[in-house]
Amino acid sequence: MDTSKYEAVIGLEVHAQLQTNTKLFCGDSIAFGAEPNTHVSPITLGHPGTLPKTNSKSIDFAVMLGLACNCEIVSKNYFARKNYFYPDLPKGYQISQHTTPICKGGVVPIKIDGTQKNIQLNRIHIEEDAGKSIHDLYETDTCIDLNRAGTPLLEFVTEPCIHSSDEAFQYVTEIRKLVRWIGVCDGNMEEGSLRCDANVSIRLKGETKLGTKVEVKNVNSIRNVKRAIDAEIKRMIELVENGGAVVQQTRSYDVNTDTTSSIRDKEDANDYRYFADPDLTPFNLSQEYISNIKSSLPTLPNDLAIQYKQEFGLNDYDASLLCDDKSIADFFNATTKFSTNYKAITNFIVGPIKQYLNENNLSIDEINLNPNTLAELVKIIDEGKVNFSVASTKILPIVITENKNPLQVAEELNLLQTNDSNEIEGWVNTVIESMPEKVIEYRKGKKGLIGLFIGEVKKISKGKADPKIVTELLTQKLNS
Repeated sequence: MDTSKYEAVIGLEVHAQLQTNTKLFCGDSIAFGAEPNTHVSPITLGHPGTLPKTNSKSIDFAVMLGLACNCEIVSKNYFARKNYFYPDLPKGYQISQHTTPICKGGVVPIKIDGTQKNIQLNRIHIEEDAGKSIHDLYETDTCIDLNRAGTPLLEFVTEPCIHSSDEAFQYVTEIRKLVRWIGVCDGNMEEGSLRCDANVSIRLKGETKLGTKVEVKNVNSIRNVKRAIDAEIKRMIELVENGGAVVQQTRSYDVNTDTTSSIRDKEDANDYRYFADPDLTPFNLSQEYISNIKSSLPTLPNDLAIQYKQEFGLNDYDASLLCDDKSIADFFNATTKFSTNYKAITNFIVGPIKQYLNENNLSIDEINLNPNTLAELVKIIDEGKVNFSVASTKILPIVITENKNPLQVAEELNLLQTNDSNEIEGWVNTVIESMPEKVIEYRKGKKGLIGLFIGEVKKISKGKADPKIVTELLTQKLNS
């Protein structure tokens, strides 16, 4: 089967739950993990006569993200009722935005194989979340939890401009980084606070007309976004190649079988009967308000990475790693106030510190490491008192857990590096005498063995031998 003649066309809809304290139109909590149906009120339940009131923080967050994505911020806004029946929407309609999304257009830059591509946005709009239907508690019954109903959402809708699962993966990764960076959403896909629907179609390369699209709903991880799109593209191509036709429908992705399955067929257009919500007043955004929101935005990741390269001389790779997470970037910024060895600070943060955080599922804010303490650790390396290996493997773990002074830890564990030539020469002689065959090989031309000798000296000295002196002595003795 020749798959190379086909091109995928993908549009993504990403829903981000906003980190407000309460729901979009009432004071119910949106905290995750509560007992089912405890974060509800007459407004959430859609009782007659109840009046919603807009959560202004959600509008702030929408404008922040719109500005971060270079969208046009629409000044005159209103909410509309989107009418359709689902058991997890007690009102019988969802409050959303229709003809006036708060943010129009915009771009999200991604990198694919080292090349930047701008993913075009169609819109970002505000809407309320629905509740949750739970199908696996009872064999014959579905349970409804309305705690989530009414939670404020921002929906990012792209143009159909994505052409591979890799591009989709990078786009969702950038969206998650952005919402976390600004602090409007925790980006937790496992808890459903960030969800992705993928609209997928295929066409022959060179065609301009869009093919019939299929929507793959509620993919729950960035990795599975990629897998679900690949599975659906494969299914479509096989279907067409075997003489079939793609039917417009909504499908679900099964992680265990790596396949998609039909949930329902979809008509060409949904008659949602939108109309302006009569209980919610339109809202206008002044230019002064938009300017104030813009001034409150932190420096965005891509801009900060450029700043790190220009101000601190970091390379692309290091700068991008530091800008993956705002708390990491903030920690780096704070550490540069105490040390000017920016490369060494970076090496610690993106190396052993990140490894420790990943292994223990922690953020850098949750460990006992202060920026000035890391700067002290860098300092004792710069002064030749310890080497990076000893500092990262033996001193850093204690500093992180106990917040001790690095020099104090080095002294207590007898880790301070020695530059006593006589002592180091003794270790060098011991290593050379223990490896006569390797000495012969070295002298016959295998100069790369010098690393083996250095490693052995490091081992018997327990990291205390000054590497520079070790290298000089070994070179001198092995070449004599």
